[in-house]
Amino acid sequence: MKDYKISLAGDLGSGKTTVGEILSKKYNLKKVSIGQILKEMAQAQGMTVAEFNTYMETHPEYDNLVDDKLKSYENISGNFLFDSRMAWHFVPSGYSVYMKVDVETAALRIMNAHRENEQYPDVSVAVDKLTKRRQSELLRYNSLYGVDISDMSNYDLVVDTSGKSPEEVASIIIENFEIWLNN
Repeated sequence: MKDYKISLAGDLGSGKTTVGEILSKKYNLKKVSIGQILKEMAQAQGMTVAEFNTYMETHPEYDNLVDDKLKSYENISGNFLFDSRMAWHFVPSGYSVYMKVDVETAALRIMNAHRENEQYPDVSVAVDKLTKRRQSELLRYNSLYGVDISDMSNYDLVVDTSGKSPEEVASIIIENFEIWLNN
């Protein structure tokens, strides 16, 4: 039986977590959420995720811890779903998906999710914070790995999730993943 390894990368608020749950159930995948790991690391340092991302720009040892964990999955048998901006890079045998969303939709989704570590007073503040966090991530990944996570040629599939339900997005991914598996 073939191992299933799917990586979901994407814009903040694109629906990676929700779509990942659907895919995990469909293919019986164990979820590996780098975002959750980073949130826990940020909390341990007494920082928000945004503050921790900025902190990591000058403290690569935290990225190295996460990277080593991701790299180990390339040689582990099993069915995994990676919710990670860099799994496409560290687990290249997997099927890699990038989920895009416009920043205003992302801001509304995040605000409506009432995430504990991501509270914003209004959409314009959320857009600004999300934009700055994205810039920090682009800088950090380019500096650490020499990769551009916004280069869509890195991924097997790119899906714009703006205006789509999680079920619609999952359906698109499943259809394309099945084709990929058969080739």
